[in-house]
Amino acid sequence: MDFAPVSPVDIEARGVAKRFGETPIFSDVSFRLARGEAVALVGANGAGKSTLLRCLMGLIPVSGGSVHLLGQETNAIKARALRDVRSQVGLVSQKHNLVPRLSVLSNVVHGLLGTSPGLRHWSHVLAPEMSRRAALHALDRVGMAGFAQRRADRLSGGQSQRVAIARAIVAAPKVLFADEPCASLDPSAGADVMDLLFRLVRDQGVTVVFTSHNIDHALKYGNRVLGLAHGRLQLDATAASLVAQDLRGLYD
Repeated sequence: MDFAPVSPVDIEARGVAKRFGETPIFSDVSFRLARGEAVALVGANGAGKSTLLRCLMGLIPVSGGSVHLLGQETNAIKARALRDVRSQVGLVSQKHNLVPRLSVLSNVVHGLLGTSPGLRHWSHVLAPEMSRRAALHALDRVGMAGFAQRRADRLSGGQSQRVAIARAIVAAPKVLFADEPCASLDPSAGADVMDLLFRLVRDQGVTVVFTSHNIDHALKYGNRVLGLAHGRLQLDATAASLVAQDLRGLYD
């Protein structure tokens, strides 16, 4: 299906290919994502979902084609310009990557690094008061303000992922990437995290790309579904036009 976004295009992949050494991961992947879309990226384990996400973020270079993120070609711009683009992007991953011995508040302040030229310390004691207020507001939005001074290694899995979401949204990103955000959680906690994540980003009109092995999540939270299989983009359709059976072939 040929999508022609009328809103600004936040992400565009043009014939993207990726290989590691002589091993191809995917090739000829092309799509455009408009401002405010929520896009589920699905496929079997090893299909390259997480790798594609990293290419879209500019964290790893593509082997062919090009990625345009917020109007900038990630492989063609200088490192400083790429950092500026990434400062407008948030990430929630399966492994929340909180710093265990630091407080919840300090971990969220860390999400402001790179967005403020004067911010060089990520301890909440040294960070500017404005950054601390922003972090507390983000924690309040995810229901974790009461845990601001608790060490991160004393949180449950669901609580840790809520803090990771606060860290991802504290700088008000234009684009949010979520890589299997609830894969390590039990079904109930995972559903809570997904509900929270998408309530927050929809309120702000943020563009979201999330990977998931959960077909039900893909259809519930995405308004568009991209499917990777056998090294190619095999599916690009609106979630409303699909049923679960349409996605099962991607896992064969």
